Order: sequence, then structure tokens, then C-alpha cells
Amino acid sequence: MRGIGKHFAGVAALTDASLEVGRGEVHALIGQNGAGKSTLIKILTGAYRRDVGEVLFDGRPIDPSSPKDARRLGISTIYQEVNLVPFRSVAENVFLGREPRRFGLIDWRRVHDRAAELLRRFGIEIDVRRPLGSYNIAVQQMVAIARAVSFDARLVVMDEPTSSLDEQEVEILFGVIRQLKESGVSVIFVSHRLDELYAVCDRVTVMRDGRTVAASAMRDIGKLELVSTMLGRRMTEVERGGATGFTGSAHHGREPLLAVEGLRQGRRVQDASVELRAGEIVGLAGLLGSGRTEVARVLFGADALEGGTLRLNGRPVRFQSPADAIRAGIGFCSEDRKSEGIIPDMSIRENMTLALLPAMSRAGIVDTYHQQSVVWTFIRRLGIKCASPDQKIRELSGGNQQKVLLARWLCMNPKVLLLDEPTRGIDVGAKAEIQALIQELADGGMGVLMISSELEELVEGADRVVVLRDGRTVAELDGDAVSEPALMHAMAHGHSQDPAETAHG
Repeated sequence: MRGIGKHFAGVAALTDASLEVGRGEVHALIGQNGAGKSTLIKILTGAYRRDVGEVLFDGRPIDPSSPKDARRLGISTIYQEVNLVPFRSVAENVFLGREPRRFGLIDWRRVHDRAAELLRRFGIEIDVRRPLGSYNIAVQQMVAIARAVSFDARLVVMDEPTSSLDEQEVEILFGVIRQLKESGVSVIFVSHRLDELYAVCDRVTVMRDGRTVAASAMRDIGKLELVSTMLGRRMTEVERGGATGFTGSAHHGREPLLAVEGLRQGRRVQDASVELRAGEIVGLAGLLGSGRTEVARVLFGADALEGGTLRLNGRPVRFQSPADAIRAGIGFCSEDRKSEGIIPDMSIRENMTLALLPAMSRAGIVDTYHQQSVVWTFIRRLGIKCASPDQKIRELSGGNQQKVLLARWLCMNPKVLLLDEPTRGIDVGAKAEIQALIQELADGGMGVLMISSELEELVEGADRVVVLRDGRTVAELDGDAVSEPALMHAMAHGHSQDPAETAHG
């Protein structure tokens, strides 16, 4: 891809961008949110048409008019947000639009057998006849990856394919990527996790502000240089500020602002207990399926409290719906931005003020002056990059979408903010901004409960960390006791590490 340019509503998304991928090469494409990675990929895969520039595939010029056209040329894509059909079966999703047929009719036995065989390559043994939506998001992501691989493509584009996967699933995916490489298939790998890039990629292209700013072999560029190139900062700045620039708060309130004890909810949560004080950031750690999200959903009234006690400001409460929790001063940013956070075809203004509309309305009429004032305040405060408040939110980068969702709750002035993977799928630069904002909120007296799969984020950002395992609270680490080895030990063994164990290694 050479000299690629693309504008949206007069705003340049790409300017003279380039990307070169070798045959049988795993190529990393990285950059901050808004750097232009997704736009470049969508031009390659036919979702967008470029304004200027050329695309050569196998030495020949191509101009795919749709993703289907790109697949026909041999380019297959796995998107960060699963874009399959949840109410159709797993097997149907894998072969949607190209089902094996016999005598003109769909051969369901072959559909099911081939889907099951394909998923076994990924170490997944599931009933492929069940609806895709009945499985968790990690399984859905693996199904999306299996579907893309099944097209026998010559180039597979993977946009944040590991964002919903645990360590074991990531290793299985890396095994598949290496198989593809050995068979001569090229892979473009988009990820914000630097360790993954060094584990599986041969070369890297770095984008910033819609331009390609660097291209190198992975072995020739260190992590610090990679981060400084993405941020456009000198190496000394990165060394001084760190990759995340996020350090935990020492501020603690006296009495718990929010406390849940012995929480039970379905089969996923059996005995979870968490306390959160004003001005405190509490991390919630645990492996996939440990019950972290389920705890947050109960605290927000999205799921019923089936057992245990929930107290707010020392008083027992029982939320019947999210509306009850919002009225009580609780906000919740879901892990799944696409299906549970943003409303993609609505504007930034509409998305941001969604929860605030009742307070802005009189006799059913929205005070648009007040609405615009609030929106511009938070666009400036959070540094949201957009053409205007009326731009559709789906056109923003992931990091800017997440800032809009944070603003949705901040304009409500909540007492408690529940954040489920607040930096998932967000680059280093946007991550630092969001983490600094979280710190600022806690310093202002807000209680923040932060769920994260990244242990480094919890160690650097949380005052305390509560560890869940199989739906139960198994450990609580405070201050200097919060470390990656201690968290991993608690997740693996179901209890805090004994000092004697540490002494004996």
C-alpha cells in the first residue's frame, strides 16, 4: 500500500500512508488510537474506498469494492469486535454464505463436521449446533478467527485478535499463526500488547496521526523505542514517564462507600466480597470466567443479587435495574464497547448525554443548549478527537469511543464508577490518558472499581486488588503487597502467598 490518503467529513484520516507485507510474513501494525490503522485495514479489505494512492497484491494493482470482493482476491479479516450472528449456530457462522451443498441443498452433516474439525485446530471442543450467542466472548472470538482462516486466504488480517482471549487461548492462536506462516500465508497482526508482537511478528509498521512513521524488523527495535515512536516522544520522556505513566493513589477514605459481602449470582459467582472507599481505586483480578464482570453487573443492577448483602454509604440496598443504580450515583463502563456501550449510528453528542437526558428534559423536550454545553465541556476535558459533536461515534477510534463512554458517566457526577477492562483494545497513548483520568477521578473523591486482565495495570494503578477465583474472593492485596507474582499466585492457588513460601522461593 503506497501513498494512501483518506478523508472523512473534511478531516484527514490518512495522509501518504504506506504498508508493505512480505509473503509468509507475520507483520505487526501498531499506533495510537486515531493513528489510522483501522482505516488503512478497511481500505485494504474493501470496507472503505481510498481517495488517493495504490494497493498492490501479489504485484498486481487491486481496488476491492467490498469485504466480499477482498475475500475473493484472497484477503480475509478478523475484526476486534466479533461481527458474527449470535442467534445462528456456531457451524452456520463459520460457513455463512458458503455452506457445503448436496443436490442443491445444504449438507448439514458436512457443515457440522467441518466446523467441529476446524475448531479442534484451536483446541476448542464445543457443540457447534448451539447458537453462537450462548458461548462467552472468548469462544466467539475463536469462532471468528476459525471462520477467517477457513477461507484459504493468502493474507489474513487480525485486528486485536487476542483482546478477549486468556493465555492458553493466545498460545493456541499463535500456533495457528505459525502454521499459516509455514504454509506461505501472510498475516497482518494488530495488537497493543507489545509482548505479543515480539512473540509472533517478524516485522513492524508504526503509524501516527494518519501517517506511516517507521517500519522495521522486530529484532531491530526495542520496546522503549517502539513506544516512543508511537507516542512521538523522545526516548528520555518515555523512560521518565513510563509506558503507562500511571501510579496508584495513596488516598483512602475511612468508611466503605460501597460494600458487597457473600455475593451470589447464578453459577458464576458463589461467594464474592469487595469493599470500595471514596477516593480509592480497587482492582478486581482473576482469570477468564472468575466472575469479575458478573460482580460488576450485580453492583450496577444489570443482574439480580441472588445472595449476600450490598451496602451503599453503610445502608443496605437492592437494585432492581441499572436505573436504580444510576439514581444512587453508580456508573458502569462495560467491557464490550460495541454491543453494550456505544450506539454506533448515533452521534457523539447523543451517546455522551444518554444517561443525562432525563435531567436535561422538560415536558419531554431536551434543552439542546445545555446538552451542547455539557458535550463540549467533556470533549475538551477528555481530549476527544472528533470532527464535531454530531459525528457518528462509530467513526471514532476505540480510545476516543471509550472517552465518550467515560464522559457519559462523568457528566452524571457519580459517587462510584465501575470500569470493566477500561483500556481493552486501546493503544499506549490513549491508555495513559484514560489511566491518568481514572487517577484524577479518584483524587477527586470518587470510588473506582477497575476490572483488568492486565496485571501490570492493576499493580501500577490500584490501591488494593481483590482476586476472584471460580466466583469466590480468594485474596486481597494492599499497598506494597500488590505485585504480579502475588496476583498470579492467588489466581493459580486460590489464596495469598504465604511469606514463608516467598522466603523459600
